[in-house]
Amino acid sequence: MSLPPLVEPAAELTVDEVRRYSRHLIIPDVGMVGQKRLKNARVLCVGAGGLGSPALMYLAAAGVGTLGIVEFDTVDESNLQRQIIHGQSDIGRSKAESARDSVREINPLVQVNVHEVRLDSTNVMDLFAQYDLIVDGTDNFATRYLVNDACVLLEKPYVWGSIYRFDGQASVFWAEFGPCYRCLYPEPPPPGMVPSCAEGGVLGVLCASIGSIQVTEAIKLLAGIGEPLLGRLMIYDALEMTYRQVKIRKDPNCAVCSDHPTVTELIDYEAFCGSISVEAAEAAMDSTISVKDLKVLLDARDRGEDDFVLIDVREPGEFEIVQIPGAILIPKVKFLYGSALADLPTDKRVILTCKVGGRSAEALAVVKGAGFTDAVHVGGGVLAWVNQIEPQKPTY
Repeated sequence: MSLPPLVEPAAELTVDEVRRYSRHLIIPDVGMVGQKRLKNARVLCVGAGGLGSPALMYLAAAGVGTLGIVEFDTVDESNLQRQIIHGQSDIGRSKAESARDSVREINPLVQVNVHEVRLDSTNVMDLFAQYDLIVDGTDNFATRYLVNDACVLLEKPYVWGSIYRFDGQASVFWAEFGPCYRCLYPEPPPPGMVPSCAEGGVLGVLCASIGSIQVTEAIKLLAGIGEPLLGRLMIYDALEMTYRQVKIRKDPNCAVCSDHPTVTELIDYEAFCGSISVEAAEAAMDSTISVKDLKVLLDARDRGEDDFVLIDVREPGEFEIVQIPGAILIPKVKFLYGSALADLPTDKRVILTCKVGGRSAEALAVVKGAGFTDAVHVGGGVLAWVNQIEPQKPTY
């Protein structure tokens, strides 16, 4: 469906702006009026990571007058494979400041507002109220539901994107005219069931593919041109190079955007989504050891004073990158389906580990439920081991 322009046009374009945006101006659907609307627009990008990088760069290049950046993280070397708004010299810097500097280099005519905070229920309403449109570049479910609910309560449109390995999705959510994110995903997936990009990986260039679609949708909404992805989910498969669409209908029973909502104010989104399941949290409560404890146990085993089996529940690709000495690989999915239980020794204590501790806690719940009551898992996982025990090894 066609929608009215989201913003009114600015009074004029300067000579410099006409030169800079000339290739827009000669497109009949954009023209002087459309470019003036972009100049007058205020867009907030949540995140300056994989999706936020191309989104911010192309929004700036397009001439969006005011760009807001919400980001609290710092640049890590592992970001540079996909987060192209940052460079080698930015490692260790604030992502928000690094992104701001890149935006200014692309287009000094853009006003950049840096919000170097962790987005949460205490600040999201005040931040979003300052902008016309939200571009969602988040990578976790808790923040996605927070963004959605805040936008519904403020009657703001937002452009959503998601990436994982070779697959990407994008849509436009605007409760005033169509469905919201909760209409598509009423409930978050069970904790631990959907790996993050940090666990499962992402093809770097996929970020550009989905991020550029998000910017295209943002420009269409701001200028009031074309048919936005409202009520449609675009699904992209980079390996097969296919695009397909799924219709999204407004849920008459949606918890937040229906005529009789049950969510009328912001909630605790971390609790709503959960980082690990209740079962995993209970299993790990009194059965978590540190990497220093594990080092003592490994040394004792080498001396023949103790015996146990150390099981790494990550994926094979992760195991190839780095592992704790003596660990045996059994991916978490085999625990969830029960097939790993037959391979566990009954005469040795079981110790589980993963990248940071979440997946091993989920596997621990299964193992304890199967009767291995003395099993434990390693808090902090392999990354903690590298940081504290073997810093010469790589991290990812």
